[in-house]
Parts: sequence; structure tokens; C-alpha cells
Amino acid sequence: MITTALLLAAGTGSRLMPLTSNTPKCLTLVNEQSILERLVINIKKQGFKRLVVITGYQENCIKEFLTTISGNLTIEFVYSSLYKTTNNIYSLWMARDIIKEPFVLFEADLIFDVSLLDNMIYPDRMAISNILPWMNGTTVTIDPSLGVKSFHENTDKNNVDGVKYKTVNIYSFSLSSWRSIIKRLNQHIEVNNVNGYYETVIGELIADDQLSLEAVDFDNKYWYEVDTLEDLKEAEKLFVPDIYESIISERVVAG
Repeated sequence: MITTALLLAAGTGSRLMPLTSNTPKCLTLVNEQSILERLVINIKKQGFKRLVVITGYQENCIKEFLTTISGNLTIEFVYSSLYKTTNNIYSLWMARDIIKEPFVLFEADLIFDVSLLDNMIYPDRMAISNILPWMNGTTVTIDPSLGVKSFHENTDKNNVDGVKYKTVNIYSFSLSSWRSIIKRLNQHIEVNNVNGYYETVIGELIADDQLSLEAVDFDNKYWYEVDTLEDLKEAEKLFVPDIYESIISERVVAG
């Protein structure tokens, strides 16, 4: 089981303005509880011992907040001074020296139920979901044994045959996989490809048969990606405390 988490939280969260005018995206409140607090609670429940955070925009806010809720969770920070002009490929590259063990990768805009991590705390897995109307971004194809076959840059809204799935942006990596990723990240950064996406690197490695990932189904589960103010409204509908807790309780009893 993996006990180290990496959170990419360097971005400005511009699509959530004005909420992020003076506050990092991960501290956006979803029904009075921030995305970051929800993440920390979830990884603690799953037995994680270490959290590495790549910071940038409003880094002091993140540090101060995590100090208040860290408890027995070891938290380390890496500051990306180029956060204004780089993207998540650069943020992931910034973790190359501080992480030397298997880990789970998270992005700072995800809200999800803790049970979704049950199958993500083992190496070389990635979360996927069937494509829904609100989703955009990277998709993947998988084989019958749930192995990830290929990455695609844009979401196919006409996914009638079900061969493409949306990435949920939670990944787990073994140490050997992480070494392969670092090597490919270095190649991109050396040619100044600092404003791209780490999904490009993962997709390249899979295409070259240098990385194997097992898909973990998040479909019909409680998660949401909060990029915009409209996303925030939808996430708050899904994670209404009383309704959400009652549904989860019913699921536990039924299970």
C-alpha cells in the first residue's frame, strides 16, 4: 500500500476568479469545507503518512492552512517560482528529487469520496470515468483487462461505443514507473516544454510500452473536478453534507 501523496497546487486558478483573487484554488470552499481540507481528511483516513505539495500561487496560504490540520501527517513543500508561466508538466517535474518512493498523484481541483481511494493505493493505476456532458480534457482507451492503451487530448462528446474514458487526474506510480516518468519529463523540460501537461508524458510512455497502468473505475461515484464557478455549483449540489452523508450511510448498510 502506498503512503505518500503528491499534490500539484501551484496554479492560479484563473477560471475560478474572483474566488481565487487572493486565495489558492485548493482552498476554495465546497459547502464550507475547502478542497484541500477534504483531501487531507481523505488521505489520513486511507493511512497516508506523507504529503508533498508543489506550491506557487499564494503558497503561504497553503502552508499556513496545512499547519493547522496536518496532525501526524508529514507535509513537505516544493515552491515553483515559475508558476505563472508553466503548467502541470513543470509542477510534476519539480517533484523529481523529493519523492523517491511509490506515490499517488492528485491535482488541487478534485473533490471525492474517500472510498474512491480504496483501489488507488496500489502502484501503477489511474482513475477513469465514463464521459459525461460536463467533462472536458484528456481521455483514454482501455483494453478488456482494464489496461490503459492510449491517451487522447480532447474529450469525445460522442462516446457512443464506450471505448474512451475521461481521466480523473488521480494516478498511482511505482518507483520504477516514476523513474521512467522523470526521464521523459527531463526531455520535455530540456527543450523548454514547460507549459504543457504531464498527461502528454504519460501518454508517450504508454505508447512506447515503457509504462503500464491499470484503469480504476470512478464511474457513478462521488467525485467532481472544480475548474469553474459553474463546476463549484455542481459540486456543492453533489456534496450537500446531510444528503451526501445519508447516501453514504445507506450504501454502507446495503453493502
